[in-house]
Amino acid sequence: MTKITLGLIGYGNVGRGVVNFLQKRKSFFKDKFNIEFELRAICDRSIKKKLPNGLEGTKRLTTDYKKVVNDPEIDVIIELIGGLSPARQIVLEALNKGKHIVTANKSLLAMHGKELFQEAQSCNRNIYYESAVMAGVPLIKMLTEGLAGNKFKSLYGIINGTCNYILTEMTQKDLNFGQALAAAQAKGFAESNPTLDINGMDSASKLAILVSLTMGKFISAQQVYTEGITQISHHDIEHAESLGLTIKLLGIAKKVNHEIEAHVHPTLISKKHALADVNGIENAIFVNANPMGDVLLCGDGAGQMTAASGVISDLFQLASRVGCPADQYLANIYREAPETKIRKIDDISTRFYIRFMAPDKIGILSKITGILSKHKISINSVTQKAHDNWASALPVIMLTDIAQEKMVRIALDKIHKSGIVKSKPVAIRMEELK
Repeated sequence: MTKITLGLIGYGNVGRGVVNFLQKRKSFFKDKFNIEFELRAICDRSIKKKLPNGLEGTKRLTTDYKKVVNDPEIDVIIELIGGLSPARQIVLEALNKGKHIVTANKSLLAMHGKELFQEAQSCNRNIYYESAVMAGVPLIKMLTEGLAGNKFKSLYGIINGTCNYILTEMTQKDLNFGQALAAAQAKGFAESNPTLDINGMDSASKLAILVSLTMGKFISAQQVYTEGITQISHHDIEHAESLGLTIKLLGIAKKVNHEIEAHVHPTLISKKHALADVNGIENAIFVNANPMGDVLLCGDGAGQMTAASGVISDLFQLASRVGCPADQYLANIYREAPETKIRKIDDISTRFYIRFMAPDKIGILSKITGILSKHKISINSVTQKAHDNWASALPVIMLTDIAQEKMVRIALDKIHKSGIVKSKPVAIRMEELK
């Protein structure tokens, strides 16, 4: 019987799920895998207000993480507090005390991943983080083990369940953004303060981790060009539908020669693509690997037990590697190609969907197209719906040919500041996923 003792730091939603999982499956783990996980200590700043059911008086409950980290009988620290501080200190101290780490902390790994993996290597310990991206879906294992030896050309990811749920509700139930967000919050799919989700930063942190795993370059979330979904309206959704397209918040990474693109933003994709059918809180990743080809992995990317399942998976991964050198765990590799650079968003070119709210006056369209033309932006099509006489501004939809990001941004800013249109133009990138 392999016995591994655990210290849990962070008894929030996922932490409670992990405890529940360990309790309910204890006999199953012993019978099938000959493994016993013993939860020795739980640390949480509010532990006295939320004592774990069935554990009162039987385990060490504390508000001091150092008591858990310094316990010589604990083999593994499960860090589930999130954020950068004190999470970084906890992980570093635990590694130096000879403990392995299991974490779901995407922000920490996106910001300090290289440093932490180097420290783990020097301490001959490992960091496991399956739940950091796509919760319990075995994405990290697929990329580092299932596709080991492949080279990655591109990846497209729906990696935030909150945004995907909101866009799905707006599309399928004709809700506006505020109504869809409220529905997500009511079901526990969005935080009371959803800013990091809806502004794209949560996806940016996850994309930064994926870039390090697939393209050999450690980047921070701040290096990922990021836009959220708050500007998306029914005008955009309806027009996308009429074109056989749908809008998804995508994390996109591409590698061409020694340059990497990394950006997060709403994206128009064909409804015929598999990612178009990923709805609700589901997450998915679509990667092009050589020689494997295209691979799609999909599953629920949010939820207490979904994330807890990823943590338990990491514990089994750790248990199966007892005695293995740390440098054999592929998800902890910290070496990178020094010549690889991040390509600036200004230098990227793509097709755009652009929505203007324009007054119904003669000459407005010619002024808009004139400015676009001066910035080398070619228009593929223009659409304007029939309107009522009382409307002060009408949506005008333009689809461009391939245009440079920098030129589009400059042109739209000039159009907005000129007073030609009633509000800031909305630009959504169009991608042919391949």
